[in-house]
Amino acid sequence: MQQNGAAEPRDVVAALERAPRLPDGEEVRFHGYGVMELPLASGHVLGLRRFPASSIGPAYTSVWHRDPLGRWTFYADVAPELSCAHFFGAAISAAVVDRITVTWTGPRSFTVVVDRAGLAWAVHLRATASSRLLNATAGALPETLWRSGRALAALGAVAGRALDLGQLRLSGRTPNGHRFRVAPRRVWLVDASTALLHGETLGRPDGARPQSHLGDFWIPRRGVFAVGQAYFSGVRSDE
Repeated sequence: MQQNGAAEPRDVVAALERAPRLPDGEEVRFHGYGVMELPLASGHVLGLRRFPASSIGPAYTSVWHRDPLGRWTFYADVAPELSCAHFFGAAISAAVVDRITVTWTGPRSFTVVVDRAGLAWAVHLRATASSRLLNATAGALPETLWRSGRALAALGAVAGRALDLGQLRLSGRTPNGHRFRVAPRRVWLVDASTALLHGETLGRPDGARPQSHLGDFWIPRRGVFAVGQAYFSGVRSDE
């Protein structure tokens, strides 16, 4: 993790894309970045995952979309068994292989295009005093704490309150029963967003709706962009 608190998200992402590196461990591991879901005024929810490093396959990009009826579709540019759908598939309506393009248009701005889905999404990020403090704190944590369920629970509670994200779970079970741990090393808030789905606008960010969840993973009340690692291990013994 870079120690320069002024580093822009585009720079952090570019460094990761140039030299992706998996964290140590025996679990399924990913290293990357994305938007941990953004609720919109229309009732749609969008999320982004980009993992330049994966322990189970090639680098991939995935876009998560929930419609106002609560149906989730996961788009990815690799097969479902190599992407997020492998862990969350029990709770989604469809897993679709599609071309996804992420383009940085400024130090804190990027666009996401999902071809067959007809989705065009623009995001602008911002740093706040709370996000800067959390980034500084994350940079000082020893690696052992990122592997501790208790430490992740405490960090999730603090980050959820500080960034007004609502309930934030950094560890738990996915809908498919896998254990997950998420280690966000750098965060920025989504400051503005516009999205079109087949030409229809999906509205502004809206954090007033009740939180939903996929297994133990709760959808943040507002959009947050994170850079870090994700870990997954085996399903429950009764499945």
